[in-house]
Amino acid sequence: MLEIIQNIDESILFFIQNNIRNPILDKLMVFITTLGNAGAIWLLISILLMLNKRFRKIGFMASMAYMLTAILGEGVLKNVIQRGRPFESMKGIELLISKPSSFSFPSGHTGFSFAATGVLAKYFRKYRIPLFILASLMAFSRVYLCVHYPSDIIGGIILGLICSQISIWVFDRESESAGISM
Repeated sequence: MLEIIQNIDESILFFIQNNIRNPILDKLMVFITTLGNAGAIWLLISILLMLNKRFRKIGFMASMAYMLTAILGEGVLKNVIQRGRPFESMKGIELLISKPSSFSFPSGHTGFSFAATGVLAKYFRKYRIPLFILASLMAFSRVYLCVHYPSDIIGGIILGLICSQISIWVFDRESESAGISM
């Protein structure tokens, strides 16, 4: 089963490298992935929300989802699974960014993006589509740049959305016990 997933992952990566990659997308994908380095854009949004009394709780929820994703994804899953990066095993891959030093599964950029987006989309419904587009572009950038396999992205999406739901549940439970509605 793992060999089938690996073959599918590599086929998708080779398709992207051979059919989609171009100088304009190269620059765009490097820019998008840079926004997500260490979850920077999502942390910035969370901090800005925390600075506003009206949205403070949402900022804390997004931060909690981010932290859960970091602990589970970067701290636990990557070190247990220890999957190598695509550029390490696939021949002929030209990297456009610095080589990441951590393991590949799950994608941290993707996990952080979907953790924050899961929370933000619940409370800022008007911005739901742009948030998911940005998170998806960030996820795609990791595959485009050949630093993650597609299955790493799927793992990051699942992890991030689970962490966002845990964060929402914890804060909603806290609000219920304190008699506060959001």
